Amino acid sequence: MLPIAFHPIYQHPLPDGHRFPMLKYELLPQQLLHEGTAVAADFFEPTGCDIELVLAAHEQEYVQNLIALQIEPRAARKIGFPLSKELVGRELTIAQGTVMGAVKAFEHKIAFNIAGGTHHAFPGHGEAFCLLNDQAIAAHYLLDKNLAKKILIIDLDVHQGNGTAVIFQNNTQVFTFSTHGKTNYPFKKEISDLDIAFEDHTTDAVFLKTIAEVIPRLIQEQKPDFIFYLSGVDILHTDKLGKLGCTIEGCKKRDEIVFELCAKHQIPVQVSMGGGYSPEIKTIIEAHANTYRVAKSIF
Repeated sequence: MLPIAFHPIYQHPLPDGHRFPMLKYELLPQQLLHEGTAVAADFFEPTGCDIELVLAAHEQEYVQNLIALQIEPRAARKIGFPLSKELVGRELTIAQGTVMGAVKAFEHKIAFNIAGGTHHAFPGHGEAFCLLNDQAIAAHYLLDKNLAKKILIIDLDVHQGNGTAVIFQNNTQVFTFSTHGKTNYPFKKEISDLDIAFEDHTTDAVFLKTIAEVIPRLIQEQKPDFIFYLSGVDILHTDKLGKLGCTIEGCKKRDEIVFELCAKHQIPVQVSMGGGYSPEIKTIIEAHANTYRVAKSIF
C-alpha cells in the first residue's frame, strides 16, 4: 500500500494566472489510478491541521493574522496567491496530510502527499506560494509525540528550502539538507545544516553522483529514525522556474537513490510533492508519477 494524501480542496476556483500550476494536483491522482500504480484505497483525505500543531513551527502572531486574513499587503504579495479563506484552509489541509502521512509511514514504510513541500514558509511569514511549512509542522509533531528522535529532511527541489532551514536552525534533532540551483530563487539563501548549490544546466551525471555520495554519508553520520523527502520535479531542464539540466530519467533515478537508501536502512519516509513548472502538463505529471512508480517497485 502507498498511503497518499489527496486534497479535493485544490479544485477551488483560482484566477486564470494561477490555474495551470494547480492542474497537476487534480491530474496526478487520476493518472496513478488509471495506470494501476495506486488504487482508490491508497488515498486518504485529511482535514484542517490543529492550530496547536502549526504553532510548533510558526509564530503565533503570524498564524493568527493568517487565519484572520489580516496579513499586511506587502507580506501578502510575497506569498504570490490572492489571500483568501479557501487558501488558508487549503494550507491547513496540506499540513494535516503530511502529519497523517508521517504517522502512516511507520506502518507502510512510505507515505505521500499529493501536495506539500511548502518549504518557503518561515516561522513568521510566507512566500513563494507557501504559507505553512508542512514538513516542518509534521517533523515537530513526530518529535513532540516521541515518535522520532532524529529527523533528516532531504530537500531536492530546485529551490533552497529556506523556510525549513530557518525553522530548524537551532534544533539539533532535525538535520536539514538542501540541494538547489545556485542562481535560482531564493536569491538570498539561508543556511541549512548542509547546502549544495548547483550551477546552471547541471546534468544528471553531476546531480546524481553528488546525492549518491552525500545522502549515504548523512544517514551514517546523523542516524535518522525518520526522513522527510521533498521530491520537486523542477530540477528538469524544461522547467520554467528552474535552471538545472536534469532529464525525466535523471529525476526518476534521483527518487530511486533516496528510496533505496530508506528501504536499505529501514527508515520510514514521508514524501511531499514540491515544485514542477514545465510548459507542458504531461511532462510534469510524468515526472511526478515516476516518484510513485519507483516507490511501488521498492517498498
